[in-house]
Amino acid sequence: MADKPQEAPEHCPGTQSQDAGKASACAGCPNQNICSSGATKLPDPGIALVKERLSSVKNKVLILSGKGGVGKSTVTSLISRGLAAENINRNVAVLDIDICGPSQPRVLGALGEQVHQSASGWSPVFVEENLSLMSIGFLLNDVNDAVIWRGPKKNGMIRQFLSEVDWGTLDYLILDTPPGTSDEHLSATTYLKEAGITGAIIVTTPQEVALLDVRKEIDFCRKVKIPILGVVENMSSFVCPKCKNSAEIFPALTGGAKKMSEELNVEFLGSLPLDPYLARCCDEGKNILEEFPESPTVKALHSLVNKIIEKCNG
Repeated sequence: MADKPQEAPEHCPGTQSQDAGKASACAGCPNQNICSSGATKLPDPGIALVKERLSSVKNKVLILSGKGGVGKSTVTSLISRGLAAENINRNVAVLDIDICGPSQPRVLGALGEQVHQSASGWSPVFVEENLSLMSIGFLLNDVNDAVIWRGPKKNGMIRQFLSEVDWGTLDYLILDTPPGTSDEHLSATTYLKEAGITGAIIVTTPQEVALLDVRKEIDFCRKVKIPILGVVENMSSFVCPKCKNSAEIFPALTGGAKKMSEELNVEFLGSLPLDPYLARCCDEGKNILEEFPESPTVKALHSLVNKIIEKCNG
């Protein structure tokens, strides 16, 4: 497990504040002397370390969603598997920075695997010959252990993942993030700013309650200057695996992701149907591209992956 950074007090003014180390809330904080010295206002050395480590990574793509429960981790696994399957010579890796809810080890079939450390850093777990994964799930003693961390410790873990994992030469590094626009997103943006972020893929479902939060995620990307590759609408319809009829489980009463994309001037990359075979494969850690190649999700995925490749290489 990573070193344990000291936690900030509840009303911490922030390391960049003029009151850092001097406010009443700083009294008794183990970081008070460091903050008051001005050292925390210096450039974070982790940014340069990340830039150096990721110098051989061509594309860094964030998978984002302002709303939980839209299938962001599932879409991450589909895109990464699709990119790897489309070209065996293409090297793809997934970094799971959902610190409190890491699901990629299960979804990608790597549950129970161990991370090994060498002179060149942590070695990611290989799911396929050209698809690897790193997640805090590999560092927990038990899969049911809760990760109860404040922001500074999450930030330190993300920095270690980006700067101390031996990623090697990659065509794509796909970052699976938690919902929202909080610590993990700001940390990833900060540490990747010198290494370069290719862009973000925003995941949503058709109903307005999801689109409301996704609009905020798009605003977040624009404010922190992350290019938006496009929007993916997940669970657009349910396709019965027996009769092949489809039905809208989440009706797009306001026009869905496509209309929202037009309104906000972002590209709509496509839709993925709700497929019970996909849910089964995710639970069992199996590859739906191999298990159910005729699935409507797999067919829709091919078009989506081609658009992502075009956007990244365009």
